[in-house]
Amino acid sequence: MATPRIPPIQALLAFEALARLRSVTLAAEELSVTPSAVSHRIRQLELQLAHKLFARGDFSLTPDGVAYLARVREAMSALQQMPGQTDQPRATRLRVAVTPTFSRALLLPRLALFRHAYPDIELMLQVAIPIHNVTAEEADIELRFGTAPFADRESMHLLSDEVCPVCSPDYLREAGPFEDDFRTAEAIGRAHLIRSPLEPWRTWFRACNIDLPEPASGNQFNDLGLVLDAAVAGFGVALMRMRLGQGWLDSGRLVRLSHLTAPSPHDYYLCWKPGTLERWECAAFVEWLRQAVRE
Repeated sequence: MATPRIPPIQALLAFEALARLRSVTLAAEELSVTPSAVSHRIRQLELQLAHKLFARGDFSLTPDGVAYLARVREAMSALQQMPGQTDQPRATRLRVAVTPTFSRALLLPRLALFRHAYPDIELMLQVAIPIHNVTAEEADIELRFGTAPFADRESMHLLSDEVCPVCSPDYLREAGPFEDDFRTAEAIGRAHLIRSPLEPWRTWFRACNIDLPEPASGNQFNDLGLVLDAAVAGFGVALMRMRLGQGWLDSGRLVRLSHLTAPSPHDYYLCWKPGTLERWECAAFVEWLRQAVRE
């Protein structure tokens, strides 16, 4: 079996410099080579890896480039340390802003894997308000809920979801059964609809070809977790994001009213200011979370 070829260190240095500086000229000056040498080394590296690392003429990274940059910087950091070095390196701090329900339902159950993979990263989580994209403090990486693009931010699509009407078993016994897979105006009209600006009912109405306006009255919550908890408490029927709310279904606290789903118009994105992914810890977190939600 042939030994895998390790990319030349000159190519790796050129890749790291170009990803950080976003200029062939500046990278060449830093490495004391010609711009054509930098370009040649990048082509050589992409050819050996069989992956495109840079997406456009502004030298923004592809998803593969983001993932590989984290690996390269981690390896370069390790090579700079002498064996047996006794000085303990200072923890690298990473500030991440996440929406509340996404954090509880999808991020926190997976964070132990991140901690084991990157023990030198000190993670600081803070709450972000969905839709308005407001954070209490400055963050390195933000999870945003809505539609791209976002002003003054680079972004990566993270997760799409589908919605389905749900309610508690007690509410179903009290107000149901709801005929026609909860896809007619008659069935919907018999239920108390829990409202939220984050997931409007018009998504379901349009998917079912129902000519109903968005409900203008009834209990309303501006957090998707509170919407589902309200449904558990018997407030009525909620429109649930399937991946986000799977835990409520698995526990039996909520039940589906339809075997069909409709695509949500809102997606999750990871966002950052230009240049943020030059820091290895930021690039590592973005790539780790992208892989984690895929699995």
